[in-house]
Amino acid sequence: MREDLAENNLSAFIWSVADLLRGDYKQSDYGQVILPFTVLRRLDCVLEQTKNAVLEEKKIRESQGLDPEPFLLRKAAQMFCNTSLLDMKKLMGDQDNIGENLRSYIQAFTPAVREIFESFEFYQQIDRLEKANLLYLITEKFAQIDLHPNTVDNSQMGLVFEELIRKFAEISNETAGEHFTPREVIRLMVNLLFIEDDDALTKPGIVRSIYDPAAGTGGMLSVADEHLNDLNPTARLVMSGQELNPESYAICKADMLIKGQDINNICFGNTLSDDQSEDKKYDYMLSNPPFGVEWKKVQKEVKAEHQKLGFSGRFGPGLPRVSDGSLLFLMHLISKMRPAIEGGSRFAIVLNGSPLFTGGAGSGESEIRKYVLENDLVEAIIQLPTDMFYNTGISTYIWVLSNKKPKARKEKVQLINASNFYRKMHKLLGNKRNELSQKHIEEITKLYGDFETVYQDKEPISKILHTKDFGYQTIIVEQPLRDEEGNILKSKSGKNKGNPQPDTNLRTTEEIPLSESIENYFSHEIVPHLPDAWIDVEKTKIGYEIPFARLFFVYKPPRSLDHINSDLDQLTEKIIKNLSK
Repeated sequence: MREDLAENNLSAFIWSVADLLRGDYKQSDYGQVILPFTVLRRLDCVLEQTKNAVLEEKKIRESQGLDPEPFLLRKAAQMFCNTSLLDMKKLMGDQDNIGENLRSYIQAFTPAVREIFESFEFYQQIDRLEKANLLYLITEKFAQIDLHPNTVDNSQMGLVFEELIRKFAEISNETAGEHFTPREVIRLMVNLLFIEDDDALTKPGIVRSIYDPAAGTGGMLSVADEHLNDLNPTARLVMSGQELNPESYAICKADMLIKGQDINNICFGNTLSDDQSEDKKYDYMLSNPPFGVEWKKVQKEVKAEHQKLGFSGRFGPGLPRVSDGSLLFLMHLISKMRPAIEGGSRFAIVLNGSPLFTGGAGSGESEIRKYVLENDLVEAIIQLPTDMFYNTGISTYIWVLSNKKPKARKEKVQLINASNFYRKMHKLLGNKRNELSQKHIEEITKLYGDFETVYQDKEPISKILHTKDFGYQTIIVEQPLRDEEGNILKSKSGKNKGNPQPDTNLRTTEEIPLSESIENYFSHEIVPHLPDAWIDVEKTKIGYEIPFARLFFVYKPPRSLDHINSDLDQLTEKIIKNLSK
């Protein structure tokens, strides 16, 4: 890399292209130029060393009357190639025909790459830059950057794309967090995902599949691939994903292409309404769906699947309220789990606090929690520190689900409170003020791996609970309706004929833990105070919630009045001294 690039952040250098665009482009449109040009230069650099060999091979195979593409891909040592005599540096030799030559150069890529630039709508930007007399200047700027993987590895390149997207999202008032997840959070998720399978993953030539239904630029998939490669260089991770944002989708496809992945496994579209991996199952899955985003746009399709397919589809357990679609992604991932008899699956998903407790017994959210807990799918839930994500400062949680739990974890759920495992960042990024250090990641991973109740400074940070501990029964307690003289009025018709009429003004609701008998609770807690009361059995519902905050709450008694008065005296004395100066 050139010295000026080595000294400065690469993304900042690319961002300097904005100086050329200013005036002819709105700030919110900068990404439409900078992102595809960055991808183009990356691909150009990847092919640079094999370009001449590919062109020579093309001549030979065409003279033999053969389809040259398979031979060219072999020479390029990639899943793609370019057969143009031009590259980005050679484009600089003909300023007058830069537009025509650039289009020709892009058309000479294999179809998979051309589709990436169609997703960017790049040809429209070429036309627009030509009219503004900026095309040559912009192309020249990018032609100077060395983006070869030997100079900028895939991990660094992914971070560059994510930082650029974050900046463009901030400028255009979009939600940056919809596009990517902080890398240290992904590393923790990947650790948790693979920890139970370390022995299997170290076997020579092992092949596993991984999927992300909200893939963004592919950051989660890439980190998982890097982790497995560190663990076992002979292992192979087949990556799949779907992404709604066209720019993120294009970047993800380009990244997967360079990694040698089958980019047909990276799909475009809304995962909830248009599942393009239907009937496919995966070994591992990762996801960070948008926090608290409503699913009204896809409500028709999702409801139709729920009603028509039930448990044969993705949304059988129930539907959450329209204001937050997080749990729809949870159910989508469950539907992609490989059956346990075929090896099973594990996945990690980042959710906000709402899915833990929103909705009472019988609600869509409660029914979904009921399904995952009664089917013993939840291994662990880890609370992360606040201010970890770029678009929100709220509390977030990693849910780890599996249909192949080890024996010790059967019918158990581990809760880990890692809200204090963080360090302050030197430079704020949007709402992101805190980050996990490598030590924090290792400590949280160890807590998970040890699977024990743990206290730190007399406060719990890891708890092991039975799945039924999260369940409760909601009962309706009725009291008889009485006339003015206090006599009980009885029903004169219907199925309750002859029985006391309920007084709706006196009706109450009680929640009883699943572990406790309704009859015992009623006889000990209700009857002594309301001897004429009864339970409307038909209205009893079972609900589930995960009261994370309550389970980790530690009562701290207030300070004594003597301590408070002592502090006040000291402050008063200090104020008086300051005033007397």
